Amino acid sequence: MWNLELLTSKIKAIYLENKDKLPFHGWHHVSFVHKKALEFAKDTGADQFLVESAALVHDLNYIIKPNSEPQEGWDYRAEILTTCWYSQDEINKIESIILETYTANRWTEISNEWMCLSDADSLFKVLPITPVVFASSYIKQNGVDIYKMADKITKEQNKLLENDIYFYTDIAKVRYLDWARLNLGLWNNIKDCLEDKDISEILTQAKELWAI
Repeated sequence: MWNLELLTSKIKAIYLENKDKLPFHGWHHVSFVHKKALEFAKDTGADQFLVESAALVHDLNYIIKPNSEPQEGWDYRAEILTTCWYSQDEINKIESIILETYTANRWTEISNEWMCLSDADSLFKVLPITPVVFASSYIKQNGVDIYKMADKITKEQNKLLENDIYFYTDIAKVRYLDWARLNLGLWNNIKDCLEDKDISEILTQAKELWAI
């Protein structure tokens, strides 16, 4: 497991060097996803090595380009993994896990490894503290406003909840599905209220004081 230890050290250093660029998808996010994905892997019997590795590199595309798609980080992830002595077969498996667990792609049957990373990444989004503490960080990092953020969240996540694929692992469903419902309910309400012209006027005025 030496290459996993090396990867962890290298990824942490990369994120700390880029902490000002990634107020949302920073090391706090990656380390949380890594920890929870490993917990889910142990519970489901997934390949822990692949799950941990994928969790550590899953958001490296944001280092390359803000608000980018996962596939845009393919070359960079491969470069980092190669320097940590990962084989090409391992790199291909890790890349497959990352691309299939991307929120917009989750419509097919997925392996246990995919489930663990997907659920850990989704969990960060629905933590009760996330809309309070990290929403403004997402807006800052990706150069969007609250309108675009609410639209993206509701478009992508309502259909997941409706089709019972917001979480895949039993452990995540039992522990965190209520959080997902409450979080998405909040964002649906935010999107609805943003359509009110009086509320929209409040935000226009507030932009002079805060970055929204």
